[in-house]
Amino acid sequence: MSESAKPSAGLPLTGRRIVITRAREQAGELRDQLAALGATVLELPLIEIVSEVDATTADEVFGGIASYEWLVFTSANGVRHFFGEFFRRFRDIRAIGGARLAAVGPATAKELAALHLEVDVMPSEHVGEALVNALCDYQSVEHVKMLVVTGDRNRDVVMLGLLARQAIVDQLPVYATGEAEAGGTDAAAEFRQHGADAVLFASGSAVESFVKQASTLALRPGAKRPLTGSMGPVTSDALRKVGVPVDFEASTATSEALVAAVVKKFQR
Repeated sequence: MSESAKPSAGLPLTGRRIVITRAREQAGELRDQLAALGATVLELPLIEIVSEVDATTADEVFGGIASYEWLVFTSANGVRHFFGEFFRRFRDIRAIGGARLAAVGPATAKELAALHLEVDVMPSEHVGEALVNALCDYQSVEHVKMLVVTGDRNRDVVMLGLLARQAIVDQLPVYATGEAEAGGTDAAAEFRQHGADAVLFASGSAVESFVKQASTLALRPGAKRPLTGSMGPVTSDALRKVGVPVDFEASTATSEALVAAVVKKFQR
């Protein structure tokens, strides 16, 4: 379903049409939060996430999984696809060994908590640079063996930052991010015809896909031109690099913070 609404008078987003661009399997939480506040939510998934791991690298990593002192997760997708691969190889979570766990932010930590795994380090600012600093504040990482779990298009800032602090680092990409063709959907037709109050972006990958599909998503004359909302500074940088102004930004890289930013923007 591409559009949802909860037309309840008095809610802060009643009458607002909000477009979300997350991958379909990630959009549910954000969609439900916006709809609960009265918004009409239009889903335009601009990216898709698929499991993808190099077999040789995975054999090496999982063959020595219990030797890592830290498992460092840079996204919620990384947690899901890492443990999908893990449980194809092991029947018992204890095979993971005694590694401590680090997560870049609350969404990533939530995925670990679903597996009854407690996070040891999570930075207050949910970006890779802050994750490196938080790990180094927790302990010296010199000569510490660490595995960074990531995706094919994530920045290398965590791996490079840890290497610069003399850690022993392996990196395992476990998923790939691809473009999802959105222009032919009913939601896209609705967007072209009527526009929206805001379009929300949660990743640089979605920004890139939006730019590439701009011609198929172009607004018709008279359609409402939306404001642009971003889930954090990394996504904001990606928007500005392609010339898209950022009208509001979440205070932290979470769905809850992005929804709060939407509400704040439209209550002014």
